[in-house]
This record gives sequence, C-alpha cells and structure tokens, in this order.
Amino acid sequence: MRIALLTYSTKPRGGVVHTLNLAEALARHGADVTVWSLARGGDAGFFRDVDPAVTQRLVMFPDLPDETITDRIVRSIAAMRAAFDAADYDIVHAQDCISANAVGTCIRTIHHLDQFTTPILVECHEKAVVDPYARVCVSRAVADEVRAGWGLTPSVIPNGVDYQRFHDAAGPGAAHLRRQWRERLGPYVLAVGGIEPRKGSIDLLEAFARMRTQAPDLSLVFAGGETLFDYRDYRSHFERRQAELGVEPIVLGPVPDDTLPSLVAACDVFAFPSTKEGFGLAAMEALAAGRPVVARELPILREVFGDTVTYAADVDALADELLAARTSDPPRREAGQALARSLTWDAAARAHLDFYADHPQPFHSLVE
Repeated sequence: MRIALLTYSTKPRGGVVHTLNLAEALARHGADVTVWSLARGGDAGFFRDVDPAVTQRLVMFPDLPDETITDRIVRSIAAMRAAFDAADYDIVHAQDCISANAVGTCIRTIHHLDQFTTPILVECHEKAVVDPYARVCVSRAVADEVRAGWGLTPSVIPNGVDYQRFHDAAGPGAAHLRRQWRERLGPYVLAVGGIEPRKGSIDLLEAFARMRTQAPDLSLVFAGGETLFDYRDYRSHFERRQAELGVEPIVLGPVPDDTLPSLVAACDVFAFPSTKEGFGLAAMEALAAGRPVVARELPILREVFGDTVTYAADVDALADELLAARTSDPPRREAGQALARSLTWDAAARAHLDFYADHPQPFHSLVE
C-alpha cells in the first residue's frame, strides 16, 4: 500500500510529531510511506532524523517579508497543490487544514478544531473538515465536536507516545543530562509549546507569580515555540504582564529533539494549561518521564488522562495545583507511566492500516 502523509511544516509541532511517528510505524508494518511537507524558510529536512524507510518529499517554501497570515496560508496551499500528485498513492492522508485543502480527495486527521474570523481562513477550515471522504480524530471529545458541528462521524485513533525515549531520560543512565538542566535552570516548572494563546501562556505566568512566596526557588521555563501563526500581539501582552508582575521566565525557544526528553525529565512539574487540545502529546511524554502534570480542566484532557494528572480550571487553581504537584505521589506517577506505556505508535499504525482498508481512496481529484 502506497501511503502519502501530508503535513504543513518541518518544525516540531504536535501534528508534525504525530505525522513522523505514524509514518515510521506504518513503514515498520510494511507500508510504502511518503511524508510530504512544506520546507518553510528553506529547511533542508525535518526537526529530527527520520527513519530511512520513510520517503520524504519537501516542497520549498521561502519566507516572504511582511506577508500576512492569510496570504501565507493561501500560498502554502498553492505550493503543496502544485507539487503533489495524488495518482502516485493508494491512500492520501492529510494531517492539517493546509494539506487537506491542497490535495483534494483525502482522509483527514482532525487533531483539534480552530476558530478563525478571516473569511478565507474560515473557508479553508470548513473545507478541510467537510471535503475529505473520511476522517480520524485522536480523541473522542474532538470527534464529538465534529459530530455536533457538522453531523459527521470521525473514527477515533489515539496518538502513540515514544514512551521508552522519555522513560529512559528519567533513568540513571541520563542522570548527568538532567543534572546539566538543573544546574542551568534550578528547580523549574516546564511548559512545552511556546508562548501563544492556545497554550494558555499568560495564565501560567499569572499562576507562577502567585506561587513565588511559597516557592521562591522555582523557575518558570518555556520551551518550543515554532508556529505558522503570528502571535506578536500576544507575545507583547505576555512581556508587558511579566514586567508588571516582576516575573522573569526563562524562554528557551525551540529545543533540539535529542535534548528535549532530559529537559522534561528534569522538571519539578510539567504545566499544561492549554485552552484547546486534541490529545496532549507533550503532557503524555511528561508522564512517560515520570513527571507530575497539571492540566487545564478540559473534557478532552479528562478523557485522555483520567486521574493520572491534576486539573485546574482557573489561575488560582493552577497555582495551587502546581505547588501541590511538587510533593511526591508515587501511585499517580506510576499510573501516568502505565498510561503512556500503553499508547504505542505501532498500535496506532495497525489501527490506521485497518482504517485505510475500510476506506479506500475513491478517486483522485484536485481542489479547484
């Protein structure tokens, strides 16, 4: 079976991590897999090495100065559409709105639903939900949102997690790597995913300010941050608020993939105050590393994580739960590791292969 998986970026965003791990697992199961992506800013490859069993096709996508987000997305769709030929594949599987709009008839994984106000972006989002001939969601809660909004019935295939990689980062063999982070950062609360509205970054900043009197030794660390969207206004608000609060978070930006597990494993507590998620892969990786996780009170996260994490509905609760999570809770930690261990990419690949067999590509067409 010739499978094309399409994603919009080579950077370490959740959907891209999903695409690469799924592609490698499908290849282990004997599928002929090609991952397509836009190579933004002249990237020569993905943010990490990819199993050579997976073919990579990168579409050059140079940055343009002063380009609006709307123009960038329209140009992204056009670039992918011009390069891709669906006739080369038995299954075309888009992982985001951009690739779904670009390739025409396809399967679409809806990781989460966005809200746009610009007419062109609203139309792109709508078409990427409605036009695919079959749909997958990574959680039941997102599938329920799709059903409520459009009357469609996606199948649910959960993410996997690279359990061993993050588990090993918490083991004795990686103690020196964790020590290096602690020497650099001190004890710290960690958030992965950058500073942006969907990640609840300002709420975390506010919560951290409330924690200082009880935990003056703690640092607040943000890692990651690559995004397609322009969050300069939000970042300016974040910086104004940190000055008003007298808080100086450590903003690492994108972290090399090979050092991310030890950064996660060395934190005191992992903060996950996202306002919208489809699964929560970064938090699941933290559980694999044996770290306590405090998450936003969201139905999707309740579904995925159950009682393995603690939840906070507002800033005050977030501060309280982050402080409380520093106290050892072995049963919760063991339950979190067991949950992460149970979610494998090989299981996800098998489920996808079954889904592909049940939903063959009906015909090939490109979006006009």
